[in-house]
Amino acid sequence: MQRVVVMRHGDRLDQAEPIWPANKPRPWDPPLTDAGLLRAWTVGKRIRAAAAADGWAVHRVLVSPFLRCRQTAARAVAALCAVPDDAALLAIEDAANVPLDTSRLKVSIEYGLSEMMNTQAMGGIVGKVAPGVSKWFPDLPELEAIFPAGTIDHSAEPIYPGVPKWEESILEARSRYASVIKALADKYPHENLLLVTHGEGVGASISYFEMGLEIYDVEYCAYSVLERKVSMKPGDEQGAFTADSFKVLTKSGTTGIQYAPVSESWFVG
Repeated sequence: MQRVVVMRHGDRLDQAEPIWPANKPRPWDPPLTDAGLLRAWTVGKRIRAAAAADGWAVHRVLVSPFLRCRQTAARAVAALCAVPDDAALLAIEDAANVPLDTSRLKVSIEYGLSEMMNTQAMGGIVGKVAPGVSKWFPDLPELEAIFPAGTIDHSAEPIYPGVPKWEESILEARSRYASVIKALADKYPHENLLLVTHGEGVGASISYFEMGLEIYDVEYCAYSVLERKVSMKPGDEQGAFTADSFKVLTKSGTTGIQYAPVSESWFVG
């Protein structure tokens, strides 16, 4: 069985301090608050414990290039790689100075997991400058520097080679998230994945893989869990495989996602 966990970033600073973007060179890229950093560490531990209880572990983490997602993923990676066993780890309140076994998983940036690239998601300040932006993020080595040494998979090629085009529609963004989730799962069919993305991406991970649901809340660091059976094709030396459709394991209200069997529009940034 393959599992894919799709996680939203933690609490973002510009929601706590609305004037934050006003004079920043990259107003679309706020960091986490201190509460957001703590929440990311806590939920990372929770994901690890829940997976261990079901007899599996995360092998690979793929991350939106936005700072809030990279900070979230860095804390989650620390929780997943921490050397203390699961029971002892749950009692540790701070990720600082926790010994890590970085051989447990690999990390890479995936531009296809980026925020919805439109004014509705980014806000009016970003909407005014976005058409003239030629470079949304620093070069890849700077993006990767936040993660624990030894975790970066330098051979990984992203599904999206760069940030999606500006002013995609909400429906286009949701479709992008769903297609990237499926493409990443197919790219690493024998690994369990953690995808750190944005609220709309988490919502799409539910609504696109279990049709007819309305997503009406995705909390910070909320996450979904998808599962499918993957089988190797007998005698195929090229690694060909067959896979069942994903099943959504997450129940409404259990991991920070609220949904119901109604089809209406939803949006969380």
